[in-house]
Amino acid sequence: MDIEVKEYKEPGYAPVIDFESWRVAVLNDIDELEIPNLKTMQKHLESDEVFVLLKGHVTLFTAGGGEKIGMIQCVTLEPLKCYNVKKGVWHTHTLEKDSSVLIVENRNTCDDNSPTALLTEKQISELRACAAK
Repeated sequence: MDIEVKEYKEPGYAPVIDFESWRVAVLNDIDELEIPNLKTMQKHLESDEVFVLLKGHVTLFTAGGGEKIGMIQCVTLEPLKCYNVKKGVWHTHTLEKDSSVLIVENRNTCDDNSPTALLTEKQISELRACAAK
């Protein structure tokens, strides 16, 4: 068959298709991404990252591209729109129950080229306030 069909229905993140330099993954709701549990942000040093809301309610948070996490901003994803987080921008997201996001990124995106930083208590408060709007 000329068509490869993949799906992922478990909690969390999983690559579903890798090809040459790119990857398509699915991120489903998981406890660690509920708003009370968000404690970190990450940035990708070698790739933009595209998010497409498939179902549910997802908020995407960004915080600039400097060495440290900057001012936190958020956007509520709308279904079937592409949201591109540029290479080097701190980000995280929260997924409500039964939510799912399609992710497109470089195939080599991994912990080695995606530093993570702990949020301060003040930043956690900012993140929660932004999400509550």
